[in-house]
Amino acid sequence: MWAYVIRRLLIGIPLLLAMAFVTFLFINFAAGDMLGQLRLDPSVSEELIHSYEQQYHLKDPVVVQFGVWLANLARGDLGYSFTQKRTVASAIRGRLWNTLLLSFCGLVFTWAFALPLGVYAAVRQYSWGDKVFSVLAFLGMSLPAFFSALLLLYLASLTGLLPTGGMTSAGYEQLSAFGKFLDVARHLVIPTVVLGASAVGGLQRLTRGNMLEVLRQQYVTTARAKGLPEHQVIYRHALRNAINPLITIFGYQFSGLLSGAAITEMIVSWPGLGMLMLEAVRAQDYYLVMGDLLVAGLLLIVGNLLADILLAVADPRISVS
Repeated sequence: MWAYVIRRLLIGIPLLLAMAFVTFLFINFAAGDMLGQLRLDPSVSEELIHSYEQQYHLKDPVVVQFGVWLANLARGDLGYSFTQKRTVASAIRGRLWNTLLLSFCGLVFTWAFALPLGVYAAVRQYSWGDKVFSVLAFLGMSLPAFFSALLLLYLASLTGLLPTGGMTSAGYEQLSAFGKFLDVARHLVIPTVVLGASAVGGLQRLTRGNMLEVLRQQYVTTARAKGLPEHQVIYRHALRNAINPLITIFGYQFSGLLSGAAITEMIVSWPGLGMLMLEAVRAQDYYLVMGDLLVAGLLLIVGNLLADILLAVADPRISVS
């Protein structure tokens, strides 16, 4: 198992490098340059701008600039963000935890609701519950994330039950540890529901379809004929065989933790990587964009690897050796 994991991680290194080079190439081809905002700042001298150009070889060809970035990366230096006026590592570190927290809550919300609802709808096919959950699933999939976020923020402003943006309230630092936990949890409700609404619908429909297909198999009929309890037939035999495609989806959802929350973060003013990435792309802040890309690419590799391992655990017929 460990040999397989190490081999997959090593294979992921050239994939990360290829992603980074293509991204670096496209950013350089765009109009403008990384120091555009500094040139407009009268407090920044031409000597400082010239020193930056020499330090990062900004006047050299793109391949040379990318080689300099790779050399710095090998030393653990992600570069300097000219828009944030600090190192890329510190800029990402300050926002990464917030985005991962929000995305993880959205992921847990999605699976906690989609899986049992999909099983329920399959076991009680064409019942009123199945029809109601199907309507809700299609409604969740059809509503854009920004519309759901704006609607929930409007309802929160009318009722005052939940905060209407941000991650913490005024006076957060004066709260106790438990009070801080509750404050962040209240701010998490709206963005978590927005992230999970559309994902729950799609995953619930997929779970229902897979379960219906498995429930028609002969081994399920045989298990029932042997007199096994219905919950064992459903959860031990049927769900275990229907969950394989869902585990693959879980791997892709894990790899999309950063990108999936970007729009929601912007609308609900959540201080995550979404707004940071948008500002970096607009300002052509090469090194900040590259740092965000490395984190997203690493999550993509780890997510796919995690999905393969979970598939091997769920299905003994699959080998990862």
